[in-house]
Amino acid sequence: MTAHPPPSNARTPAPDGRAIPAQFALTGIAWGASFLFIAIGLTGLTPAQVVWSRLVFGALALAAIVAVRRERLPRDPRVWGHLSVIAVTFCVAPYLLFAWAQQHVPSGLASIFNATTPIMTAIMAWLVFRVEKLDAGQLTGIGVGVAGVALIIGPGAGADMTDSVIAHLALLGATACYGFSLAYMRRFLGDTGMSGLALAAGFVGIGALLMLAASPWTFRTPPMWSPEVVASMIALGSIGTGLAYVWNQNTLRAWGPTRASTVTYITPVIGVLLGIAILGERLSWNEPVGAGIVFVGILLVQRRLRLGSRIRA
Repeated sequence: MTAHPPPSNARTPAPDGRAIPAQFALTGIAWGASFLFIAIGLTGLTPAQVVWSRLVFGALALAAIVAVRRERLPRDPRVWGHLSVIAVTFCVAPYLLFAWAQQHVPSGLASIFNATTPIMTAIMAWLVFRVEKLDAGQLTGIGVGVAGVALIIGPGAGADMTDSVIAHLALLGATACYGFSLAYMRRFLGDTGMSGLALAAGFVGIGALLMLAASPWTFRTPPMWSPEVVASMIALGSIGTGLAYVWNQNTLRAWGPTRASTVTYITPVIGVLLGIAILGERLSWNEPVGAGIVFVGILLVQRRLRLGSRIRA
């Protein structure tokens, strides 16, 4: 496929605003299910092999969509340099941290920790990259969302944390990577003329190449490819790392990094529910109540629910 660079002053085409809420929701569902797929994958694969499978299958899915839609890819080496940074900070590093941590914590709890991403993103976008300002309503929404996540975690998770301190630090490190990456994309890749699909294909493809280069080390331990493991890795790659990134990129362009990152408020709800249905985890009263509080936080961060008349739409 021939790639043609866009004009230097071309702005990225804006996605259809009517489709953004649906893409936002689908991203949350796909990423919430990813923790279940990781848990299943770890029954036969090492953490590095899970990441290898996730990125390779994801890159193949995105490459197929790019070819069908005849998307334009950049020729500017600087753009590819930025995409390489995102490949490491948005794909390889956090995926390895999550997969390693899920050897020591339940998948539902890992999905709950993922909801700290908006806090990390707000810090990076506001204080580090200076690409977004937060008003009082948005700050309150983040606080409400965090309170809901804290209620979902509940007292039982607190006892588990004392036995898995390093794993929980790894999960927080992964969400810090996500926060950095979301703000970095807004700062350096927000006006490249590339579509969300082309961007996702770029950094996921580079991440897959990095994992392919590491294959001799990654597969020193022989994998166990059961049908369940294969199906989970295909779903994790093609949907959770393929289509979901296209939806996320479109949401990021339409809503900005902080509001787009609130998709991680949906993932703990999906992750906990799938943990109950598939892995036999128990549901306590605090989890659905916390989920309701989380969605109030989402409405505040998206400015769909206002605290007062001074909060402008």
